[in-house]
Order: sequence, then C-alpha cells, then structure tokens
Amino acid sequence: MRAVVYDKPFSVSVHQVDKPKLSHPDDIIVKVTTSCICGSDLHMYEGRTGAKPGIVFGHENMGVVDEVGSGVDHLKKGDRVVMPFNVGCGRCFNCEKGKSAFCTHVNPGFVRGLRRYVAMGPYQGGQAEYVKVPFADFNALKLPPGEEHEEDFALLADIFPTGWHGVQLSGFLPGESIVIFGAGPVGLMAAYSAVLRGASEVYVVDRVPERLAKAKEIGCIPIDFGKGDPVEQIKKMRGGKEVDRGVDAVGYQATAADGKSEQPNAILEALIGVVRPTGGLGIPGLYVPSDPGAPDSASAKGYISFPFGKLFEKGLTLGTGQCNVKAYNQYLRDLIIAGRAKPSFVVSHNLPLDQATSAYDKFDKRIDGYTKVLLHP
Repeated sequence: MRAVVYDKPFSVSVHQVDKPKLSHPDDIIVKVTTSCICGSDLHMYEGRTGAKPGIVFGHENMGVVDEVGSGVDHLKKGDRVVMPFNVGCGRCFNCEKGKSAFCTHVNPGFVRGLRRYVAMGPYQGGQAEYVKVPFADFNALKLPPGEEHEEDFALLADIFPTGWHGVQLSGFLPGESIVIFGAGPVGLMAAYSAVLRGASEVYVVDRVPERLAKAKEIGCIPIDFGKGDPVEQIKKMRGGKEVDRGVDAVGYQATAADGKSEQPNAILEALIGVVRPTGGLGIPGLYVPSDPGAPDSASAKGYISFPFGKLFEKGLTLGTGQCNVKAYNQYLRDLIIAGRAKPSFVVSHNLPLDQATSAYDKFDKRIDGYTKVLLHP
C-alpha cells in the first residue's frame, strides 16, 4: 500500500509499504478515507523528536472498517469510523476514569507511546491506504454511513476535541471572557469551542493575517501580537480589565514578538499577565520533556522559566495535558450531525495522498494558505 514515510528532517515521501495485519483479537484494519496533517506532525518532520526514518506519519485518521478481529464486538466490516489520535486500552485506571490520553497500559512508565505524542510511539500512522487500530471497540467511534460531513468528522480525531479540551482545562463557564493564544487549527478550534459554549468575548492572539481573519469570521476579536504586547492590547480594549480564562494553543515552539526567534515561555508569561486573579489557564499546547532543537540548554531538557510567583499571587488554576479525545468525541460528533457545529471551516486543502511531500513543505513554511490539510488515499 502507499503511505507517507519519514525519510529525514524536512523530508517525507510516499512509499510502498506492507499493508497492516491483524495481530490481536481486538484489532481492526481501516481503509483510510481521510487523514489530516497536524502541527504535531511538523515536530517530527523538522527532526525535533527523535522520530526514526521509516515510520508512517498520521495520527488523525478516519475511514471504513475493512477487517475485524475475532474479539471485536461492536464493529463490523463497512462501518465508517474515526479514531482518536491517542490510543487507549479502555481498561486501565486512567481509561476507566475518562483519561484515555494517559493510558498506562499503552504507555507503561509513560514513555512515548501515544499515537500523537511527539514520535508516534509503537504505532504506524494513517497517512496511508490502511491503518491498524488496536483496542478497536474502545478507540473507533462509529459515524453515520456515507460521505456526508467527511471534513468535519475527520477533525474529531484531534483538533476539535483538543480545542474543546483547552477551554475545559481553563475552567471556563458560559458568559465568561477568554483569550486563545495561537490561531492555528487547534487555537481556532478552541476559539470556536468557546463561542459554542457561550463565551461573552473571545480574543484570539496571532500574527498571521489569514489566521486572524478566520478568528474574526467566527465572531472572535483578533489580536495581532506583531503590533504590540497582546496583554496590553487586550487590557486597553477592556478598560484595564483582565479576562476570565486563557488557553495556550501554541506550546513550546512559541515565538517572540519579532515572529522569528523561539521563546518557549512566551505564552505562559502572557497568560499569567492577562487572566484575572482566580481565573484559569488551559494548556493543551504541546510541551515536551526534551527537544534537541530548543533555543537554550534548559528548554532542550524540558525546563521552562515562567513567573510562578505571579501565578501563585493571583491564585490562578492551571490545567495541562493532551486531550482525552474519548471524553468529548461522541457529543462533538452529535453536534456536527445536528448541524450545530461545523469545524471544517479551518480546512484549507483537500489533497490526494501522492501530494503529501509538497503539502508538508508548504505547511511547514506556512505558505500558499496551508493551514489544515486533509489527505485522501
């Protein structure tokens, strides 16, 4: 089968690889109809994660069930499904508590075992014609048959639940104000989630005009940090008042005001400055325990300096961690089916799998309007 294979930093190509096979009774094989390119894929693409050449990329996958293991009870061949980016067993302590992103069976000792977490763990990805799904009864979410809402349903694998999760982590309540740092796909999904959940005001901080325009389209207030300190811009708009909640949808690859140099603590500092006392911060943006491409020796080891004293002084709560997709994807699916949510407004390109090489290059360089790319085998 054809698949997007990592060759070396800044290089992927479409190769012929072996089709996956059932290896456990709980497995299914899915014929992929859509797989998305994610900002997290770029961490691997840029060689910042220790990803090994030869792995198949792709943690945002949907398609149609092609083969079913003997232990699978709730799925059959022909079912249309979407899978969470992080694999959970459905049986461990954390999975039973709804914390499937922190499955201790898939991730013993919490090594890099998540499908998304930095370097794919032990799993081959789904930017391919077929993908194997372990613990399929738990991980695969059934969808209505046919092709309707394909773009929207594909985003249930990661970015729509992750944006929702960021808002949830912040402690947000309807009627509150919120700021989202980062207007990439996850940031726009966080902003959209806040709108859906009844925010009074949603500020979105970025410096890319096309991204800020998207934020404005969904009723948010765009803040261009290239034009000045975003904290001061927001406070000025609000007559000196801070916002109730904040979301970091950027993570450790945040940039300084010049838009060029990396400053891993930039978003954390800004959030502490702009959120009111006793407010809350949600941090779904990716932070890693090590990064060989970090700008300094401390952040290369996962150490980041930020004003913890101010965080303490203001009594801010802080929620972190990857999204427990299984906690959200069913009712987000139903919002889409009911016509109450259409997250596909972030999709910029639908491309055949064979164009993945150029798509990665353009997405990494943020050119030609590449923001959210969907690949179709």
